[in-house]
Amino acid sequence: MKTMPIRHAREDDLRAIVAIYNEAIPTRMATADTEIVTPEGRRAWFATHEPARRPLFVHETDGAIDGWLSLADFYGRSAYARTAEVSVYVAASARRQGVARVLLLHAIDHAPALGIDSFLGFIFAHNSPSITLFTSCGFVRWGTLPRVAIIDGNNRDLFIFGRDTRALHERNR
Repeated sequence: MKTMPIRHAREDDLRAIVAIYNEAIPTRMATADTEIVTPEGRRAWFATHEPARRPLFVHETDGAIDGWLSLADFYGRSAYARTAEVSVYVAASARRQGVARVLLLHAIDHAPALGIDSFLGFIFAHNSPSITLFTSCGFVRWGTLPRVAIIDGNNRDLFIFGRDTRALHERNR
């Protein structure tokens, strides 16, 4: 297996990014979307990802995208400009192979250059694999939003995981 470097997503990657996201929907583990999304419906979302500030990274193996990570503004207010929400998704065929971990560590390493002091990850309480991943990458549980989602008639809690990256800034000075 030949792993390619992580790179910034291009517009022609959108179909593969959406396909990976859509694989996660039926699992009811990683997204509150319950219906399949389309590349056309995700174009505005894709456009919000600026490589210098809020990138969308893709991971390739043997020339095919098998995972992606997006950074997004948190809450849309200027006081939160140095906080980014992180989302990571991996193709079903590549899960449990370290792709999500590589993507998450890549984003953490780039936090100083992106002007990010804090990362936030919103993870369903029943999503043990993501909780394990984020915890292993230095995130801690900062809060709980109890019963905020109803998926297939089930109430779901949402955990907020955070990681302060200011120590990375100090190390890079």
